[in-house]
Amino acid sequence: MTPEMLSLSNSPGIFIGIMLVKLIVVFAVVMLSVAYATWCERKVIGHMQTRLGPMRTGWHGLLQPFADGIKLFFKEDFIPAQASKVPYLLAPMMILVPALITVAVIPFGPDITLFGFQIPQQISDLNIGVLYILAFAGLGIYGIVLAGWASNSKYALLGGVRATAQMISYELAAGLTIIAVFMLSETLSLRGIVALQQQDLWGVCSFVPNWYVFTQPLAFCLFVVTGLAEINRTPFDMPEAESELVSGFCTEYSSMKYALFFMAEYANMIVIAAITATLFLGGWSAPLNIAIFTMIPGFVWLLLKVYSLMFFFMWLRATFPRVRYDQLMQLGWKVMLPLALANVVITGLVVVILQ
Repeated sequence: MTPEMLSLSNSPGIFIGIMLVKLIVVFAVVMLSVAYATWCERKVIGHMQTRLGPMRTGWHGLLQPFADGIKLFFKEDFIPAQASKVPYLLAPMMILVPALITVAVIPFGPDITLFGFQIPQQISDLNIGVLYILAFAGLGIYGIVLAGWASNSKYALLGGVRATAQMISYELAAGLTIIAVFMLSETLSLRGIVALQQQDLWGVCSFVPNWYVFTQPLAFCLFVVTGLAEINRTPFDMPEAESELVSGFCTEYSSMKYALFFMAEYANMIVIAAITATLFLGGWSAPLNIAIFTMIPGFVWLLLKVYSLMFFFMWLRATFPRVRYDQLMQLGWKVMLPLALANVVITGLVVVILQ
């Protein structure tokens, strides 16, 4: 431990102050990104479909997220007479809170020295950061199931059951794809995984970093697809299928409780994009080890990667139709899971041979 870090750990007041500042900054960036992800998606899909999207509220509709928030805040709030009130009210928070908590272990830059203290650009550097993410990612499904069951509506219940089956089907494949990354990095710390990806590509190319998307392309593709299914994004939005289930598990919700479901969806999209960028795209590191790129702060690169992945998710929504439920299950159990298992076996063989 460096003297700077030792002095920081021996100064609880300064440590708590720095932690609060990081929490406020990260929370503000995430919530602002959530708000403008809704605007961005409407504009992106609008232009792809040869229309304008929001234009009236602010310049090119830039104030539309605030208008939507104000409208939902003052909208009439009601609870169905036959609903189980306590789980009905808890469900929206049980989806949103795990998504926000997961951001705590995402590293967004190298350590910085400020006022004589070495400060990590990360809320908490857990040595089991990936297990922490997997644990909290699995908690969000409880909110969806509770929303579907507590609403006492057949459409909402069907949406909750679909979400449960979908999560079980795709979380297995997602976990197996991450195991391949563990086998290469030999650490569960996200900070350590990012550091290892800053080495030379295959030990030969000095100006190209060794991102795991180059050594694990199949795992990267599988993780992106399973991530989309995990957060119920198009074309895997079967729990909310409007053409079949009205609005799925959130059919009986209104006002800000309904808004919390939307916030949770976009927060989960940001989290999946950040995890993908950290595990496969070098996290906050530059795409090329040259001076003009390394001069740019790490958090800028991380945000660019996250927003690029989010744009890709929006592009998919504008391009692909919703798959049938039986196709969704077949893809998860008969395609994704065998491919993820095969990738783990091949990665293990390669690692043993190289060692």
